[in-house]
Amino acid sequence: MKLRVLGVLSVLVLLLVLIFSYVILSSAGRDLTSTLQINRAASLDRIAQVAFDAATDSDTTVLQRDMDTYSDLYNEGLVVRLQTGTLVSGGLDPERADVRDALARASLNLSDTGLDPITPFGTGRELISRSFGSASQVMGEAIMEVNPDAARATLRTRWLATGVATLALAALLLLGAGRVTGWVLRPVQHLGTAVRELKDTGRTSSLPEAGPPELRELSRSFTAMAATLGEVIESQRQLIADTSHHLRNPVGALRLRVDLLLLKLKNQDEAAAGAGVLAELERVEEILDSVLRLAVAEHRVIEDSAPGEHRAILTGGVNPLLVLGEEVDRARPAALLSGNILTLCAEADPGLEIDCNRVELAQMLGELLNNALKYAPGTEITATLLRVGPRIIIEIADSGPGLEPAQLAAATTRFWRSPDHAAIRGTGMGMTIVDKLATANGAHLVLGSNKPTGLRARIVFDACHPARESGRRR
Repeated sequence: MKLRVLGVLSVLVLLLVLIFSYVILSSAGRDLTSTLQINRAASLDRIAQVAFDAATDSDTTVLQRDMDTYSDLYNEGLVVRLQTGTLVSGGLDPERADVRDALARASLNLSDTGLDPITPFGTGRELISRSFGSASQVMGEAIMEVNPDAARATLRTRWLATGVATLALAALLLLGAGRVTGWVLRPVQHLGTAVRELKDTGRTSSLPEAGPPELRELSRSFTAMAATLGEVIESQRQLIADTSHHLRNPVGALRLRVDLLLLKLKNQDEAAAGAGVLAELERVEEILDSVLRLAVAEHRVIEDSAPGEHRAILTGGVNPLLVLGEEVDRARPAALLSGNILTLCAEADPGLEIDCNRVELAQMLGELLNNALKYAPGTEITATLLRVGPRIIIEIADSGPGLEPAQLAAATTRFWRSPDHAAIRGTGMGMTIVDKLATANGAHLVLGSNKPTGLRARIVFDACHPARESGRRR
């Protein structure tokens, strides 16, 4: 943002400086042209007056001497045509085409003493002319060749000085624009960083009060709002965790009483009713356990989602194939009971390691395997370790009924369950827990359809590194 604003200001500053320089340089060119024109017109008038006297007295000695003196002094040619002859000085050829044209115009009593605007890098000379004589008779014409080289050199010097001053002014203005832009936008950048931090972690540090008064007030308001919001989020999370934790003891005591009560039931109806009570109690226990694990997972996301921060609690590189193999072996007995074929594949280098909490990786893989066994019984389940570029992917795929695209989008929502699985016992928080734990470990969960049928769940880690010493195992 600073670069964009500074870019716009830079264009405006350069445009302003260029306009200012153009006005100054144009004025300098006009002033030099006007001064040269006035001086040369005055000199030509003096030569014409001497020529008039010479024509009246029929003596051109003084005229020729003045013409030669002028040409030697200014290196400019003169041509004076009298009725008795033509006088020349400074090597100006009266037979030259432009000189003949000037003499012809002057003979018609048309004076031409104007000069074209002087430019710093122009070339060539110009002619000015006038006639002289009485009010009723033209007695002759005077032509002067003007050499503007000295004026051009002066203009170039002024251009150079103006250019240096322009660059210095532009640099000063750009420096000032950069300082002002930083002063105004630095609080905005701090605010943007704080908003992203609040979004990712649920809390943020106090914003420095800097910049214009309006932005200082905005920083104070945002800091107060972020503190209040962080307290609310922490209170809600703590409430869920405390509620789940403190309900374990009374639920455990209730289960013990129910177990004792079931031992005293005599007839079949009482036993059936007691079994129903026990099933509901087990469901309550399962929900409480899921809520507690979800609270822990969400707490991990909030605390460890800041860049680089979640690495602090990790034990280092974890071999995902070893953890995946352990979880597959742990799930094999349940797979045999449900008629599933459970296969482990390693398409990536078995020695690769990822930065992840080993216990939480095992928990994520266990949830995905249990989910496949529960909702896709009697099918083939494949656990695969993949490497795609720099990413490491752990995939659990089954050939069961799978989920519709709209259902895939909602599968990580807490307590969500597919209408097709209403008869299957569950809490609807398994995928939510996996999603939160994956985020806490710098990865992300991707759900998709497994062709031709089934569900494919992937935990994608964006980076990996070669295995460490072969004897190092976790």
